[in-house]
Amino acid sequence: MGKKWDYDVPSVEVWAECLRVLKPGGHLLAFAGTRTQHRMAVRIEDAGFEIRDMIAWVYGSGFPKSLDVSKAIDKAAGAEREVVGDNPNNRPNCAGKQTRSMAAPITMQPITAPATPAAQQWQGWGTALKPALEPITVARKPLGEKTVAANVLAHGTGAINVDGCRVGANGGTAKGSKPQGNGNGIYGAGLHGACEITQLNAGRWPANLIHDGSDEVVAGFPATAVSKSGGKAGAIGYHSGGAGADRGGHDDNGGSAARFFYCAKASKKDRDEGLEGFDLKTNDFHRASSGLNQDRPGREGRKQSEGARNHHPTVKPTALMRYLCRLITPPQGIVLDPFMGSGSTGKAAVLEGFQFIGIERDAEYLEIAKARIARKTSQQNLL
Repeated sequence: MGKKWDYDVPSVEVWAECLRVLKPGGHLLAFAGTRTQHRMAVRIEDAGFEIRDMIAWVYGSGFPKSLDVSKAIDKAAGAEREVVGDNPNNRPNCAGKQTRSMAAPITMQPITAPATPAAQQWQGWGTALKPALEPITVARKPLGEKTVAANVLAHGTGAINVDGCRVGANGGTAKGSKPQGNGNGIYGAGLHGACEITQLNAGRWPANLIHDGSDEVVAGFPATAVSKSGGKAGAIGYHSGGAGADRGGHDDNGGSAARFFYCAKASKKDRDEGLEGFDLKTNDFHRASSGLNQDRPGREGRKQSEGARNHHPTVKPTALMRYLCRLITPPQGIVLDPFMGSGSTGKAAVLEGFQFIGIERDAEYLEIAKARIARKTSQQNLL
């Protein structure tokens, strides 16, 4: 969206400072775009971190920003295209520039026919895929002790909170135990021995895939029969464990996507909570991502022209950040966000009972973050 602060991934020097203040074995989670994920991971690694994994947050509401090659060819040739219908996707065309306090004029994109032979040849070609995932680099500061167990005892860091972030209410894991009697072995008593299988109802092991629960994504995980491990295909897909865990889920027809933690994109309520005294503002990102005109309600039930009090372009949902904070932060730990934005990480950290330190250089976003975090802090203090 032309923001200078977002034109490149943070430098090695920034990640080196994060490494310096972390305890040995402390974890780092860094969101990136799909085009810059490789640069993000390399710079984090060059700063001295160990790359442990990558979490993919998959969603169905991405908006492709692709160039129509056929139209571009006709435009370069100065040829006028014939309007042959209305765009069934009903997506807006944002014309001109706009300020944060003034909405840009919107005109709906019509369907046009190629005007030149070259444009006809390249009809249907574009330049970008529909965005459907956001990668999160998982890194760890090298251990200060010889083993993870020793590091955890010495520093309280080095491991991830598996049980606190398990997925689903109906289990899905199983454990084999050795049978009683003579000839006990890993495969049971004798050639035809059998291990006793015990169902563990703690939920599924947290995975490196998170999804938004949208119909488009869930459809990619067709419903299956009960698995051999005992996991029910339609098990509720929320994370278990942890105080104040956000609960919600698919029903028994929801499909096997329930085996993964899911979290929708930030809602209007989530974005604007604590900002009642702030002005409503709209930016190009909100307008383009909604795919709506000024007279149609948005996904959260508002008209597009109303905008939002929190106009940061990449607000993360609180439920997602709570899950991620709890995954890597030890009890009574401190969460640091050196790129705080509108404060979603801080809001999540407070709700999970962690201390929080946030850094943000944009004064306007800083005030939004302070208000959002203060609201949750005051609510937690009342409990």
